Amino acid sequence: MLPRTYDNQVCSVARTLERIGDRWTMLIVRDAVLGVRRFDDFQRELGVARNVLTDRLARLVDEGILEKRAYQERPERFEYRLTDKGMDLWPVLVSLMKWGDRHSPADGGPPTLILHRDCGGEVNERFQCVRCGADVNARSAQAMPGPGSLRRWPSAVL
Repeated sequence: MLPRTYDNQVCSVARTLERIGDRWTMLIVRDAVLGVRRFDDFQRELGVARNVLTDRLARLVDEGILEKRAYQERPERFEYRLTDKGMDLWPVLVSLMKWGDRHSPADGGPPTLILHRDCGGEVNERFQCVRCGADVNARSAQAMPGPGSLRRWPSAVL
């Protein structure tokens, strides 16, 4: 049986998994990339228990992946924004998505398409636009519902 932590392993993958390696953490980061910002919206989109969401959001803030910002004073309410460190996870998410599309495809096609903002071409596994050939990053891409999408999409999509 694997230990609960990877502290005894000298490995970059193990150190990364220690920070972001559980299911809910990566799905929270995915939704943050898609524009979800507020606790209730994360909870509604993911269906995660509130205590689990509270814990994961706090860990992501502590790790510097999300930044917590007040948007209302009475009652005090916060939103969560990706930091530059959090935005650096975009290629990881896209790679996982592309792997899943290839090896565990959804009925009807990919649920999400990553498109180049400038020309609308699809982004491939090498983070290049298939239409114009440009290199694409998180800021020059946008996610759109694909033909296999069953998910509601937040109003603010990166």
